[in-house]
Amino acid sequence: MKQHTVIDSPYGPLTLVATDGVLSGLYMTDQRHRPPEETFGRPDDTPFAEATEDLRAYFAGELKDFATQLRLDGTPFQRSVWEQLRRIPYGETRSYGELADALGNPKASRAVGLANGKNPLGIIVPCHRVVGADGSLTGYGGGLERKQRLLDFERGARGARGAGGAGGARGARGEEDLALF
Repeated sequence: MKQHTVIDSPYGPLTLVATDGVLSGLYMTDQRHRPPEETFGRPDDTPFAEATEDLRAYFAGELKDFATQLRLDGTPFQRSVWEQLRRIPYGETRSYGELADALGNPKASRAVGLANGKNPLGIIVPCHRVVGADGSLTGYGGGLERKQRLLDFERGARGARGAGGAGGARGARGEEDLALF
């Protein structure tokens, strides 16, 4: 059984999808490879309390590693790539080639890129932390602007938060971001 809810974030609305009560999708608006909305199941906030709280804490700068239980449906290769993504430390990046090396197949950087693009749980499974071999920003299902903003946010750059990209006035505890949830 599938259920979904939509929450606001500093990067626009996020659609959370659960399969049998376990988080299986996190999709941004206008995201490449976003499944059709009719596949998200019925609207229901019930299975999303932990994921919503973790995302709130992440966007407030209080959480670096997600503990939310995930259901990653994909091929064995895709799942191995997504597991490597989860090992990239907060605020750091890896190239597609480095991920291919970590998987024991240095010539698979292109396949790693394709699997990265099909990641159903963006942000939580941090595909935004993957860059080109020269450190340049490369494709991102949520758009390169969002990718840059997420990387800047994780690196502590000023103005990296806020739906408009310019940040905004926040109190000492980041009330603007907390109010989104």
